[in-house]
Amino acid sequence: MSWHVCNVMKARETFIQDWKSGVLSFTEVCRRHQISRKTGYKWLSRYQQGGVSGLCDESRKPTRSPGRVQEEMELMVVALRKEHPCWGGRKIRAALLRAGVEGKVPSASTMSGIFRRHDLLGGGMREGAMPFKRFEREEPNDLWQMDFKGHFAMKGGSRCHPLTVLDDHSRYNLVLKACSGETRETVQEHLIAVFRRCGLPRQILCDHGSPWGTGLREDGGTNGRTKLSVWLMRLGVDLIHGKPRHPQTQGKEERFHRTLGVEVLKRETVWRDLAHCQGAFDRWSRIYNEERPHEALGMRVPGDVYQPSRRSYPEQMAEVESYYLGGDELRQVRSKGEITFGNRTYAVGAALIGEVVALRPGAAGCYDVYYCWKKLGVIDPARAVKDKGYQNRLLNE
Repeated sequence: MSWHVCNVMKARETFIQDWKSGVLSFTEVCRRHQISRKTGYKWLSRYQQGGVSGLCDESRKPTRSPGRVQEEMELMVVALRKEHPCWGGRKIRAALLRAGVEGKVPSASTMSGIFRRHDLLGGGMREGAMPFKRFEREEPNDLWQMDFKGHFAMKGGSRCHPLTVLDDHSRYNLVLKACSGETRETVQEHLIAVFRRCGLPRQILCDHGSPWGTGLREDGGTNGRTKLSVWLMRLGVDLIHGKPRHPQTQGKEERFHRTLGVEVLKRETVWRDLAHCQGAFDRWSRIYNEERPHEALGMRVPGDVYQPSRRSYPEQMAEVESYYLGGDELRQVRSKGEITFGNRTYAVGAALIGEVVALRPGAAGCYDVYYCWKKLGVIDPARAVKDKGYQNRLLNE
């Protein structure tokens, strides 16, 4: 039973005084104060041992906390969180386990309590806020994703254009380069470097923007052929494009760019030049590939999953004609990006000007148009417009 008065200390002192007076029995004193004899004996014993101060409430804190995180471990958790403020408890726990630290590594939920005690919550991205179904290729180098992250200002007014390439299966960051512009020559230079280091992928996924895309036609279509895609076709790499106006097609690149923005770009107030940017990119790319656990990989790091391609980069490309068959009809693409066949003109794209394409007999009197190994589209002579100067489009492009 509890004390019925509001001032608990005063009630306890009054109880002791009534008992000391000797007028009432101990049982009657307890009855008048509406407490049990057991409670009365407890406070009498506390008074006899410690006087009036013994009537104060004692701390409820346990004398032992076997589940409490050791101070050294807590300091490691705090240090890792400060170094990587966007890493949550699961990533930090996986990183500590991966590093083989001694002692019991706390759970992710316990780490949230550590972050709260040290005022380290917030300021980063909330992981797992929007659950979604992941799609990925089955093997490394089946598909790479490539894009430029939005450019940003540097000291003096110039701008940095980060070029990024990610392996779809492993999320391994293959390219992270600080570029002065978004030109085909720049992209090709960095692709050659990564091809020599990691080999060739089967496909590269991009959006429809320059320099890898031609943009959308007025009817919403696009053939996507550029000088860059033609060069990649010669190498045996298929450059493909996401669904128009659907950036989520390149979801892994989009997510990578958000992480890059929060963990790198927002942590510097002034970027001096491209060398300054590249130094930061190189340091973070190593951490991303080799240290930062990835939830989509079961808390492994991308470097544990990625393997270089078995297809080596050829320093000298094969001749285009070596891809064609004996029964093919060959046409050279003219100055306006067109070929002629059966007194009709067909557009194949300005990117192929000067190149040789093959017309291969197909079904129902149609012809398949190839460049190297890649089928560009179909010519159907029965449906083509016979008009001088009119360019028929290839079907199914």
